[in-house]
Amino acid sequence: MPDNALPDEAASDTEAPKVRHRMKPGQRREQILQTLAAMLEQPGAERITTASLAARLDVSEAALYRHFASKAQMFEGLIDFIEHSVFSLVNQIAERDGNGAHKAAHMVTVLLQFGEKNPGMARVMVGDALVFENERLHQRMNQLFERVESALRQVLRAAAEANQSATPTADAQVRAAALVSYALGSLQRFTRSGFKRSPLDHLEASLALML
Repeated sequence: MPDNALPDEAASDTEAPKVRHRMKPGQRREQILQTLAAMLEQPGAERITTASLAARLDVSEAALYRHFASKAQMFEGLIDFIEHSVFSLVNQIAERDGNGAHKAAHMVTVLLQFGEKNPGMARVMVGDALVFENERLHQRMNQLFERVESALRQVLRAAAEANQSATPTADAQVRAAALVSYALGSLQRFTRSGFKRSPLDHLEASLALML
């Protein structure tokens, strides 16, 4: 370097030290959940450990536990997000005026669209990501689909009554159960194909057969 090099020129040859910005607690929690969801999209995701999650985030395991008491609590955070996302849409559909069968079809569609847009979450929804986790998490996902089925029964009963069915309650129960089973099957096919087979494949034709 020439003796007459300017100070700023000399400084440019030296790398500035890396500065790690401290996140706010809410931001770190969100980052942990987003990273967990992303990891669930990868092969072998059923064996995610807190150590591998911490490594992906470039933090210590102790840092994770400052935000979540356990890995189960992290999965509960994902389930909270799934519930909020799905039911904010399902409830909007239920409150609209219109044909009950069309509402039911729309509910199933948004459920499957959510799973396709969030593959890691889809693995939670069908239970694949929860195989080695706390039984309470499986119960919460079962409850979510029970709530979806209940919402479907309500709109389908109204549709059956409008069609002057002699057994509107029974009709609604059978169709709601069939729709939820179909949605779960479509999401399972999606996850087990490595996210190659869309859960929306043949949706319109399938709904026409059930509704």
